[in-house]
Amino acid sequence: MLLELKNIKTNYGNIRALKGISLNVDQGEIVCLIGANGAGKSTTLMTISGVLTPIEGDVLYQGRSIVDDTPDKIVQAGISQVPEGRMIFPLLTVKENLEMGAYLRKDKAEVQKDLERVYGLFPILKQRLKQQGGTLSGGEQQMLAIGRALMGRPKLLILDEPSLGLAPIVVGAIFEIIKTIAERGTTILLVEQNAQLALEFSDRGYVLETGLITLADSSQALSQNEEVRKAYLGE
Repeated sequence: MLLELKNIKTNYGNIRALKGISLNVDQGEIVCLIGANGAGKSTTLMTISGVLTPIEGDVLYQGRSIVDDTPDKIVQAGISQVPEGRMIFPLLTVKENLEMGAYLRKDKAEVQKDLERVYGLFPILKQRLKQQGGTLSGGEQQMLAIGRALMGRPKLLILDEPSLGLAPIVVGAIFEIIKTIAERGTTILLVEQNAQLALEFSDRGYVLETGLITLADSSQALSQNEEVRKAYLGE
């Protein structure tokens, strides 16, 4: 098991955002987390990444507790997150943004190889290397944010709302790339507002409601679940 959350309770400000959730992600999987706004999805991801510290419970990565690790140590261990809203550096060039994703690494030759791999996944970024990140389209910025995360050479890639604010045709292209990243050996934990898309591209899923996991099953089973269809698939 690559990642395991055990009875995690986390506050977001003065609010108990997570009320005791447990989930796991196995090596090679794409696992999705779906739920309404305010359900606690982003809080879950921030707890994994070390931005928030749980008041109870444990986060195990490769069998080791990481709840007391700083975010940079968690990145070094092999977990990279693409945050909601992309959060690229708007005044840095595309190349500088990508290099920031490798700022903890010392293996310069391997960093260069990873840059070439990112260019292979996102050819448009290679054409925009000297362009400021803030001048890219929304879809290109999302590609840049994913590329930057991949520069950390993660074993686990966490994606927070990758389709947010993007045109459907761009979303489709990005999810095909996410699928390719998974096929090349990177495990993925995905939070996505488009539940139908999330279930289509993932192996398993969890439904989060007001800080609690209410359903957990294969993505195929969840997509056929009557409650899920009514609440999240618009039926």
